Amino acid sequence: MKPIRLALTSLVAGLMAISLSPARAQQAAGNWPTKSITLIVPYAAGGFGDTRMRLLARKLSDKLGQAIVVENKSGAGGVIGTAIVAKAAPDGYTIGSGHLAPLAVNPSMMQKLPYDATKDIAPVILIENSPLVLSVANSLPVKNLGELIALAKKEPGKLTFGSSGIGGAHHLSGEMFREDAKIDIVHVPYKGGAPASTDLMAGHLSMMFEMGYAAMPSIKAGKIRPLAVTSAKRIDLLPDVPTMAESGVPGFESYNWQGIIAPAGTPAPVIARLNAAFNEILKDPDVVRAIADTGSQPAGGTPEAFGLFIEAERQKWAKVIKAANIKPE
Repeated sequence: MKPIRLALTSLVAGLMAISLSPARAQQAAGNWPTKSITLIVPYAAGGFGDTRMRLLARKLSDKLGQAIVVENKSGAGGVIGTAIVAKAAPDGYTIGSGHLAPLAVNPSMMQKLPYDATKDIAPVILIENSPLVLSVANSLPVKNLGELIALAKKEPGKLTFGSSGIGGAHHLSGEMFREDAKIDIVHVPYKGGAPASTDLMAGHLSMMFEMGYAAMPSIKAGKIRPLAVTSAKRIDLLPDVPTMAESGVPGFESYNWQGIIAPAGTPAPVIARLNAAFNEILKDPDVVRAIADTGSQPAGGTPEAFGLFIEAERQKWAKVIKAANIKPE
């Protein structure tokens, strides 16, 4: 990935004002909050993102002394819920969970969005990165990533990779693999990850990038064979499975991530207090255990660091989307 260019200077300058110490942030935020806070989750109830945010909401309520009301506003790949956050009053009483698709993928893939991801959203904190696992069907005669690449080059256009749909982390990871490894593999989109996983286990697909928590039951049961993980370092759930970079695709990193966002214009002291609270929450044993159990990696850090991360992700996936000529469903 190329370094972030000078075009980000204004973004960094705007975010630097948010970096206050926890003590100064709490003092500057005054009496905020004096009422309940709404946390918008742009995906359906019961899913991975929703479950995590409900845990964080309970912890945040304890920190701030106010109720945190979680509202699910799903649809359009996270666009509907993200737009609600972007258009909300910037008073600190509406925040949201910010995700890969609506913040870093859809701006390049969709011709028109009801918000400007670079101007209408204030980053608060990156909560976690969730690496994916590249697994193959047991029927495929490969034992490692090098053998998979060699087979793909020997039989161009024959091997398939499944995904939960166009433009998701599963799909984009496969397209980046295709580009970086210089192989010809065929994308097969499904309406959700479960049917794709079923076909992988049945041998109807050659391979698939899956979230760690989703792939683990099939891996433990010996129904699929994991070859590599997409993180920079190996994950605790699969310590014997190498990274993509270790396996011959240097620089390959792919995550399905989530963080906390607010409407642009939310007072800097409020952003700073939220950031400080979430940084503390990420050290809570319940949260540490929940993140580890799903194969994810805790993040944390400053609002400006999250802002730069989002922009770097946007640039990275824009190149993949353009190279693969990906269009929304």
